[in-house]
Amino acid sequence: MKRRAFLAASALLSLFAPSSLLAANKKKGTGAPTSGKPTSTAKPSGNAGRSAGRASAKAGRSSTKASAKGAARRESRRSYRPLVERTSPPPAAVSAPPPIERNAISLPDEPLPQWRTYEVSSTIAVNNVKGKLRVWLPLPQYKDNPWQRSLGHSWHGNFERAAVYRDPLSEMEVFYADWKEGSGAPQLQIVSQIAKQDRHFDITRRGSLAERGEVLRHCLQSTQRVPTDGLVRLTAERAIGRIKDPVAQGKAIYDWVLDNTMYDPSASGIGRGDVEAMLDSGQFSGKSADIALLFVGLCRSIGIPARPVFGLRIDNSRLFAGLGASGNLCFRQHCRAEFYTPGYGWIPVDPADVRKAIHDERLLHADPKLVVLRKLLFGFWEMNWISFNAALDVRLQGTSGRALPFLVAPQAEAAGHRFDISDSSRLSYVVNATRIDG
Repeated sequence: MKRRAFLAASALLSLFAPSSLLAANKKKGTGAPTSGKPTSTAKPSGNAGRSAGRASAKAGRSSTKASAKGAARRESRRSYRPLVERTSPPPAAVSAPPPIERNAISLPDEPLPQWRTYEVSSTIAVNNVKGKLRVWLPLPQYKDNPWQRSLGHSWHGNFERAAVYRDPLSEMEVFYADWKEGSGAPQLQIVSQIAKQDRHFDITRRGSLAERGEVLRHCLQSTQRVPTDGLVRLTAERAIGRIKDPVAQGKAIYDWVLDNTMYDPSASGIGRGDVEAMLDSGQFSGKSADIALLFVGLCRSIGIPARPVFGLRIDNSRLFAGLGASGNLCFRQHCRAEFYTPGYGWIPVDPADVRKAIHDERLLHADPKLVVLRKLLFGFWEMNWISFNAALDVRLQGTSGRALPFLVAPQAEAAGHRFDISDSSRLSYVVNATRIDG
C-alpha cells in the first residue's frame, strides 16, 4: 500500500506541474528544477506519470477515493511541493554593518587631550648679604612635548640686569639676575604660564620619533655621583638576569628599585643623588633624587639611555594626598625618571612616588592599592607637576664655583659665597600655582 500511495501522489503532482517546464526537464533527461532551489529528489517524467496514473486506478479499486486523496495530501506535505517557476526577487539594500562590540581585551578609545593651564609665581628676596649678588632660578622646560608646553615668562624686580640662558642637551633653561653692591633689599618676581596634561605610555604603539644621537650618548654617560661601572653595573646585571628586550629590562630595574629602596623623609631637600655611596653602603634609602638616580644609573650601566627629570609639584594628586601639593610650594620639588627604547621613545617612570606612598600610607606588600600603583607609575606621570630639566653636574653660568649635582631650586651667590633656600635667613622663596583655565 505504501508504494501505491507514493505512485498516486506522484500522479497528482504531475497534474499541477506546468507542461512546458516538464517538457524542458524531459529534454534535459533530468527532473532537477530550474528555479535554483534544492529539492529532495527528481520529479517524475511523462512516462512515469502515465504509469502512476494506472497505479492510481488500481489503488482506487482497492480503497476508497477519500483515503487515496488523504494519503496523497499527507505525502505531498512530507516530501513534495508543486514545481512552480519563480523569478528571483531583487537584492535587498545592503545595510550598514552593526557596530563592533569591544570585549575585555580591546583597546579603549584614545582619550581626548585634557590640557590644564597654570600660572606659577615665584618670589625671591635676599637679606643680610654684602657685595655683588647673583641669583639663579630653573625655569620650566622650554621644549614643548606631548605633556607640557611653556607659554612664556615675565619678571620684574629691583635687579640691575636679568636674562635667560639654555643648555640644549639637558633641555634646561635658567633665569638669572644681578644686583650691584649696596642695592638695598634685592627682590624679584617671575611669573610663568605652563600647559599640562597627564603623560601615558602605550606599549601597543610603536613608531615614535627617534631621539638625537647626541642626546642619547649624553644619557649614557657616567657622572660624578652616578657612575656606570663596577658595583652599579653588577647590580643592574643581577636585576635583569637573562632578559633581552629593552622595555622588559627597564621594567626589571624599576621593580628591583622598588623592592630594595626605602623612602627617608628625614633627608634634606630631595636627597643627594649619590648612587655610588648608596651602593657602597648598602643603604638604599633617600628621597626622590636618590631613588630616581639609582634607577637612571642602573639603566645607563647596561646601555639603556636614561635621565632624571627634576621638577616641582603644583597641584593636588588624584592618587594619594602625599603625592600632591598646595599652598606655598617652595619645598615641593620632586624628581622622576625616564628611559629610552627604540620604537617607543622615552618611557616615564616614578619609583620614588611609589616608595613615598608606601611610607606615607603604610601600604603592605600585598595591598591592592600598592599593586595598582606599582603598575601605574611604570609608564605614567600624573601631571600635577612641572618639569624643569634633566641636568646633572650643573655649572652655573657666571661663576667659577663648584658644580651642583642638579638644579631644582633657586641658588644665590654673594661675595663668592653660595647659598640656597635651605638658608632661610638670607634667601626667602615663595612659590604659588594657580590654575587659570577654569
